[in-house]
Amino acid sequence: MKPSDVLKMAKENNVRVVDIRFMDFPGIWQHFSVPLGELGEESFEDGFGFDGSSIRGWQAIDCSDMLIIPDPSTAKIDPFFEVPTLVLIGNIVDPITRESYSRDPRFIAQKAENYLKSTGIGDVAFFGPEAEFFIFDNIQYDSGKNYSYYEIDSVEGIWNSGREEGPNLGYKPRHKEGYFPVPPIDKFQDLRTEMMLILENLGVDMECQHHEVATAGQAEIDMRFKPLVQMGDQLAWFKYVLKNVAYRAGHTVTFMPKPLFEDNGSGMHIHVSIWKDGKPLFAGDKYAGLSQMALYAIGGILKHCKALCAFTNPTTNSYKRLVPGFEAPVNLAYSGRNRSAAVRIPMYSASPKAKRIEFRTPDPSCNGYMAFSAILMAVLDGIQNKIDPGDPLDKNIYDLPPEELATIPSAPGSLDEALAALKADKDFLLKGDVFTQDVIDKWVAYKTENEVNPVRLRPHPHEFHLYYDI
Repeated sequence: MKPSDVLKMAKENNVRVVDIRFMDFPGIWQHFSVPLGELGEESFEDGFGFDGSSIRGWQAIDCSDMLIIPDPSTAKIDPFFEVPTLVLIGNIVDPITRESYSRDPRFIAQKAENYLKSTGIGDVAFFGPEAEFFIFDNIQYDSGKNYSYYEIDSVEGIWNSGREEGPNLGYKPRHKEGYFPVPPIDKFQDLRTEMMLILENLGVDMECQHHEVATAGQAEIDMRFKPLVQMGDQLAWFKYVLKNVAYRAGHTVTFMPKPLFEDNGSGMHIHVSIWKDGKPLFAGDKYAGLSQMALYAIGGILKHCKALCAFTNPTTNSYKRLVPGFEAPVNLAYSGRNRSAAVRIPMYSASPKAKRIEFRTPDPSCNGYMAFSAILMAVLDGIQNKIDPGDPLDKNIYDLPPEELATIPSAPGSLDEALAALKADKDFLLKGDVFTQDVIDKWVAYKTENEVNPVRLRPHPHEFHLYYDI
């Protein structure tokens, strides 16, 4: 779509406002709006100014001015605003040098795509994330010097089986039994369908929607695979649509990986494949129908998984889900069909076009642009260096004897450990200037100062249960 097409689209839809959006460093969509009269064809070169020092992890106050250049190919009509509004995703540049901004997550994703092409290995990397989430009815939380608490509620929560609801009609999924009974146990079919259809109306190709394993409204909606940058854009729209549909209906959606104790957390299994000249490169005659290239790609993911987790599992809460001995795929192994492995090879279809690898460790708290880019860089490093992933593990990992399980490496046990792994294993990310040293240093510093240390310094409420009378 050219700038002139965007202006035509705005006229045809009676647009009066233009909303400019971009992703901040941690991964939250940001926006500001201008009247339609401020948007001309020159806007797609001149851009719009904003204060970069007010965006988390970006500029210092003495060099705060930044520009955002709208990308005409991203134009969509917002489905929620009362006034007809055109949405454009932008790229961040320096107003003086006009150089792209190193800490713009979308720019990192664009560089990753360009690096793939420069290697000659392939010309497109497809990503298909399966983002799980919870739909709650109420959430209250606070944290102070002398108190800390959270309380979650859901009409589906099994803990409400005895609550006076005037009347309580039952049909609440028990812990780990939400995958996936029909209504009336599943109370969010219509809401998930609304989410899915709004995304479809926005031009996002959808695959399915369903209830997930946990009680209290855990769900999954899947998008059809797309190239890296496009999927980064779509994941931003995905989270935006789901949150707003739920909010409009009096519910709240969270992509927090582990909001409930003693039930399943929310992961984001990511399907990856590389193609060249319209042909899939991961199909072959090796294990589970994979090519040798795909096996090397798996080797890259397994070798660099601990560092990858700094981007794919980037919150302290992520590691409440990634606990050894439970269902989350923390063990760094690969397998066909075996969902207890960190990397799985889906076996639903024999078509070469469907052949891909599924990285199961990530969760939906991540910044999609940066997580997908990091995964692609690990995949390419595996291919370039012919990293052998070893033998597949076609066993139930959780039934292995302790001595055999001890030989299988594991994902990090904390965000602090993942950040340390990133500092020690970053060279594969620096290739092609995709992730710069500045980006990695700032990511580690931001996460340590704003997330790791604040959580580490605070007493946990359960510690009072354990230790108050010691």
